[in-house]
Amino acid sequence: MDGEGGSSGLVKSAAVKLSEMGQRTKQLGTAMKDPHQQRRIILVIVCVALLLDNMLYMVIVPIIPDYLAELESEQSEHVHVVMHPNSSANSTSQDKNIKNNLDVQIGVLFASKAILQLLVNPLSGTFIDRVGYDIPLLIGLTVMFVSTCIFAFGENYATLFVARSLQGLGSAFADTSGIAMIADKYTEESERSTALGIALAFISFGSLVAPPFGGILYEFVGKKVPFIVLACICLADGFLLLTVIKPFSNRTRENMPVGTPIYRLMIDPYIAVVAGALTVCNIPLAFLEPTIANWMETTMHSSQWEMGLTWLPAFFPHVLGVYITVKLAAKHPHLQWFYGALGMVIIGASSCTVPACKTFGQLIAPLCGICFGIALVDTALLPTLAFLVDVRHVSVYGSVYAIADISYSVAYAMGPIVAGQIVHNLGFVQLNLGMGLVNVLYAPALLLLRNVCQMKPSYSERDNLLEEAPQGLYDTIRMEERRSKKKGYSSAGNCLPVDENGFDPFRAQRSLSEESSGPEYT
Repeated sequence: MDGEGGSSGLVKSAAVKLSEMGQRTKQLGTAMKDPHQQRRIILVIVCVALLLDNMLYMVIVPIIPDYLAELESEQSEHVHVVMHPNSSANSTSQDKNIKNNLDVQIGVLFASKAILQLLVNPLSGTFIDRVGYDIPLLIGLTVMFVSTCIFAFGENYATLFVARSLQGLGSAFADTSGIAMIADKYTEESERSTALGIALAFISFGSLVAPPFGGILYEFVGKKVPFIVLACICLADGFLLLTVIKPFSNRTRENMPVGTPIYRLMIDPYIAVVAGALTVCNIPLAFLEPTIANWMETTMHSSQWEMGLTWLPAFFPHVLGVYITVKLAAKHPHLQWFYGALGMVIIGASSCTVPACKTFGQLIAPLCGICFGIALVDTALLPTLAFLVDVRHVSVYGSVYAIADISYSVAYAMGPIVAGQIVHNLGFVQLNLGMGLVNVLYAPALLLLRNVCQMKPSYSERDNLLEEAPQGLYDTIRMEERRSKKKGYSSAGNCLPVDENGFDPFRAQRSLSEESSGPEYT
């Protein structure tokens, strides 16, 4: 009897646990259907994707130069022994040639990601506008996962070059669609600024933490482990995207407007000014990353750990800059242009003071100033791009954030190739003075944006979304989806509610069709 009682108790306990699991699964499913909960999960997915992309971009900084140097050294020793088995002459000149060749290889490898990203972005922006944000994000994560695995197991320069280029292809889809998805889900300006600020914080964290993360793991457990860890995180983020958003079952984009072509956005003077500011403000960071380590070693005789941790302290002022700009933008949204201009002045002043530093402690201050200024510019101007599209074009954000990604890619494509040549021909001091001067001189151009906040979104929505009155069911549905989206409702369903003014879209459609088509449709 005791055995039967114990077994029945275990069965009851198991049944209770299964019931609790079922209730939790049901609650999770209900939460997924809630638009507010879903967009928070989407923000997490996008932030993790941006974190992974920037970690993969920077994690190779302490790994690849040392790894390629070992490969080059092994190959050169083998060639030297075969060709000159009993001679050690000209070893100095041979080592110099090896170093020069290695520097060129590293520069091309680092720049290949940004160059391919720059080439693909115009196509990816148009693709995102046509198919939506979720499928391109999944494509980007898949390509990033493949490139990370290739990085982990690649053992020669050609394989690593392919992996780096593939990362640029994945970034062109993942970064652009992720930022555009945030702008699409968060329609209120204050919420949009906060969400984009969180995304920028993850970008900063990935860029600044990746070098010590990769250097420590590479030192103790080898080259493969850092990339395998990042590949696992990328795989988990992709599965979360498939579970939450279900990109292949979502067909809401069929009833959404066609976005403005990217070439028309590029010639918009307001968007052009913002894109130029994003490029100019990132030039100091892009140009210093490949050159500052050699300068520190020559000028300060810095140790390896100091060079590895150069940018890590700058993460905190970057997050502080994001936080301050979000708070200020919520209270004074009409001064977004001023926050961006102030950031460019701070970047310029900080860049000019870098060459004057004599110790590692002194160098931290201007580098923190550069990252703080970049945070001000990015946090102020990225939401401005979405607002400009809302008020001057159609509220589809793939192409406009492809332009933003192009702006970043221009700076980071030039950095590894151009910066070294400038330092070699003109000097490190002239490089920093030039970058600082360009930022200060560009800041007044943001005055063009001072009246942007006075533009009325309703005018653009009426005249650009539908250039004439709705003439069919498709146009009526499209207009109502835009209106419901502005009110915070989800556009995932097919039901169109009656708005607060008593407008019934189906009744309006019937009256329009009766007036326009007559007995032909009866």
